[in-house]
Amino acid sequence: MRQIWIPKAGEPEVLEVREAADPTPAKGEIRIRVAAAGINFADIMGRMGLYPDLPPMPVVVGYEVGGTVDAVGAGVDEAWIGKKVLGLCRFGGYSDVLCLPELQVHELPDGMTVEQGAALPVNYLTAYQLIEVMGGLKSHETVLIHSVGGGVGIAATQIAKRIGVRIIGTASAGKHERLLASGVDECIDYRTEDFEKRVLELTDGRGVELILDAVGGESFTKGFKSLAPTGRLGMFGLSSAATGKSRSVLALLKSVTAMPFFKFNPMTLMNENKAVFGVNVGHLWDEAEMVNQWMATLLDYYREGSINPHVDSSFSFEQASEAHRYIQDRQNYGKVLLKP
Repeated sequence: MRQIWIPKAGEPEVLEVREAADPTPAKGEIRIRVAAAGINFADIMGRMGLYPDLPPMPVVVGYEVGGTVDAVGAGVDEAWIGKKVLGLCRFGGYSDVLCLPELQVHELPDGMTVEQGAALPVNYLTAYQLIEVMGGLKSHETVLIHSVGGGVGIAATQIAKRIGVRIIGTASAGKHERLLASGVDECIDYRTEDFEKRVLELTDGRGVELILDAVGGESFTKGFKSLAPTGRLGMFGLSSAATGKSRSVLALLKSVTAMPFFKFNPMTLMNENKAVFGVNVGHLWDEAEMVNQWMATLLDYYREGSINPHVDSSFSFEQASEAHRYIQDRQNYGKVLLKP
């Protein structure tokens, strides 16, 4: 098999392709010939040495794949063999062959490509947890989605649109026309506009009921002030700490020190009738049954036509460094994949 390894922390060029023997599925496992692997910002943070969950380097990252089952371990029905599937993994996804527990593998619905399968798990599970499980978004409310043109942003837009809410999104101006056509009601150019000021203008000073924020730092502070009474701030990342292509202690410290810890205390939350919560799907591996139910719901959403994973572009394994740069330069609209 072929895999993309991170041998040491650094810029995208540290990524390297290595070969090894194909793995054999153990009891209860399914082996997938991977056609596409999803890239997530956590992978990039890991490569930079900024992701605390990363196993010791050298390491193969990756949380999601799409492909075809070619073997099963003991106790698994051989009817799986030949099926097109998506799979969730705890690292190791940047591989062209992968063995996973049966519970973490799902057959693709009719009409879904393996590329869409690889684009669905992390983005849509994260968006679903933010909006429906913990955000409790209702049809009469308004949501602010940061980085709305990214993978999670597009997933969140589709799920929020299914509920019927008003959607405000932040993105660079070049993406606005496409976003408006896809269901975003109002776009804010985060490069030239103060999103806190614009949100209050767009809501007549009331604020929004739910914010999805993977930026962190000062964005959390401004977001908290942009919440309406009963508003919820959902945090799921810290991209403001990854301003360059390699680790910057200064950027990390600046991002952390800008967070409003003084605001997130019980008395303030009670007095302002606001809530703050965090989401990290990568920390739910001990809740496989629950996540499995969420995935089943999302696949039903696909079958009814409510969601449709959007792939921006695909890169070969040899182009992995280019793929990481492409995402860090904020060029993507939707999911970026690696293809063996």
